[in-house]
Amino acid sequence: MSVVKLKGITKVYGFGEAATLALDDVSLEIMKGEFVAVMGPSGSGKSTLMNVIGLLDHPTTGSYELSGENVSSFKDKKLAHIRRDKIGFIFQSFNLLPRLSAIENVLLPLVYGSGKVKKLERAAELLERVGLKERQYYMPNQLSGGQVQRVAVARALVNKPSLILADEPTGNLDTHSSKDVMDLLKEINEAGNTIIMITHNPALADYANRIVYMVDGKIVSDEPNDNSDAGVNITKPQSIPKPKKAKKKKKASKS
Repeated sequence: MSVVKLKGITKVYGFGEAATLALDDVSLEIMKGEFVAVMGPSGSGKSTLMNVIGLLDHPTTGSYELSGENVSSFKDKKLAHIRRDKIGFIFQSFNLLPRLSAIENVLLPLVYGSGKVKKLERAAELLERVGLKERQYYMPNQLSGGQVQRVAVARALVNKPSLILADEPTGNLDTHSSKDVMDLLKEINEAGNTIIMITHNPALADYANRIVYMVDGKIVSDEPNDNSDAGVNITKPQSIPKPKKAKKKKKASKS
């Protein structure tokens, strides 16, 4: 079953001569349970693609099905409900509210609806799952960067979303904390959650079982990752892999 199905997606910002083509005829299908890394240089369209998939932005043309439902023409209010119920977000900058405790931040997506006790139980269960059982009532400024990002991971999971979007999830973390967060994401994926992650770091991309590479708003490479089951060395510096170029055909020699 496909969780994400994009067909012929374009995104244009601006008008006339000032128009910028951010996504150029992008088609992509992501199946339930996949862990997909999206890579590419700055300005390649990665963030725009993430915003379209996350229902934070409307495509200019094309169709988008989320869990089998065509959401391309939905109004903002309906998209907000779908986003809340079906998509979990993990941001580079964490985006926790500083005046709320860890468990209160995890509860935020559940602010609407009844069943306060069940909500608290769900949030506490997730904080325990990410290794923060003893820090449920700590404030964000009392936690390390890695711990704050684990709170963000718990918050992304609280609504039991069908899709998790991670935008540079370790960009503000040290090497040790980065490994902890990525190991956690891998564990969550192995439990059946679908994850799409934007990253510039090839070592992080090795956690994914599929790597999509973008250039100038287009997907130029979409390949399974043979290294995903190997031991990941997150501390080893690596360069961003370049998509393979098609071999030029040799011209026939004249006789």
